[in-house]
Amino acid sequence: MVAEPGFLAPPASPIDLSHTGFPPPLRAPGGLTVLDITKFFGDATGGIRTYLLAKARFVQSSPELRQVLVIPGAQDSLAEESGVRCYRLRGPRIPFDQSYRFLLATRTTRRILDHERPDLIEVGSPWLVPWLTRRANRALRAPMVWFYHTHFPAILDPPMPDVPRYRSALAQISWRYLRRLSGLFRATLVASESVARDLENAGVPRVRRVSLGVDLDRFNPARRLAARETRARHRLPDGPLALYVGRFTEEKQIETVLAGWHEVERRTGAWLVLVGAGPRTARLRAAAEGRQVRWVPFLRDRSQVADLFAAADLYLAPGPAETFGLSALEAMASGTPVLSVDAGGVADRVRASGAGALYPAGDVGACAEAAVALLSGDLRRLGATARAFAEQHHSWRAAFRGIFDIYRGVLADGSGC
Repeated sequence: MVAEPGFLAPPASPIDLSHTGFPPPLRAPGGLTVLDITKFFGDATGGIRTYLLAKARFVQSSPELRQVLVIPGAQDSLAEESGVRCYRLRGPRIPFDQSYRFLLATRTTRRILDHERPDLIEVGSPWLVPWLTRRANRALRAPMVWFYHTHFPAILDPPMPDVPRYRSALAQISWRYLRRLSGLFRATLVASESVARDLENAGVPRVRRVSLGVDLDRFNPARRLAARETRARHRLPDGPLALYVGRFTEEKQIETVLAGWHEVERRTGAWLVLVGAGPRTARLRAAAEGRQVRWVPFLRDRSQVADLFAAADLYLAPGPAETFGLSALEAMASGTPVLSVDAGGVADRVRASGAGALYPAGDVGACAEAAVALLSGDLRRLGATARAFAEQHHSWRAAFRGIFDIYRGVLADGSGC
């Protein structure tokens, strides 16, 4: 098991952050301190956690930068390591998705902002947290940006046939809410060209395109040399393997893959490996009954995840509402081609790289045909193309240089919210 970063270490004893004193503010003379606040950070969560931890590593390698994290937890805690400080604020689990907790501590958040006095605040979730942060920020008035991690109008009304009318109506309401919410921020950061266009077409102002990255050393085709050992460790069969790694939720559209998998296994002999956890686990297990499907629990050890990416022949990204799709990029960096729906952030990566194939969202037959074509084709060539694309366009260092340049531009602008 890979150890957690020091700033995520549990406290030696419980503390009450609503009353306790804080250590001196985390500042770098002449530098930049960013405060990240989101409820989308849990022990069994994926892309947003990966992004924030990668940002922390970038900050720790940059003496002029500091990062303050405010995230929910089982109890209040405060820890730091090498220029990164993490406040966990006690919050109850969200009933319909136990992976996450509510972030509700307005008074404590205000105390943290007044104490740390960050140069800029990045909000990473769209519902209660932005309004809580705005209230806590009233005295400090630090510039705020929003990272649009969750494309919730597309989750409500996915680009699929036979979507109920009430969901389309809810999506229209959510677009109105999104436009209002964006008014709180000096910029809305988006990591996908197609999602950025959706926001701009809907009238969202100040959309800024950014890139995300991948750990190119960890997610590497060299791990394929240990593929046999990796498969044995997780009790996976020999032969073609298609892999999904992520949360088991409705918007990921894993049911589309399962519905067509009988045809894929009949024609290719391939097995489907589903790695993760989430509120849809029981339903997915029932849908997979009788098919060549293996299950692997959520893996906190990122090196084991990297081993699985390299041991697979094909990665599946069936969710049409992805704002980027970090796991798909990790697969590409591992030399594994990607099969994705033709909407959302992963589709952008597949089109740009040519290292996979796309199918219409919700189309079971097209999904199966595309999987068969890829598994029957030149996977080695596609894998090499995928790796080259990741190396050329998606290092974390280049990604964060761009993001911090946007922060500096926001700070230099001085206008807006």
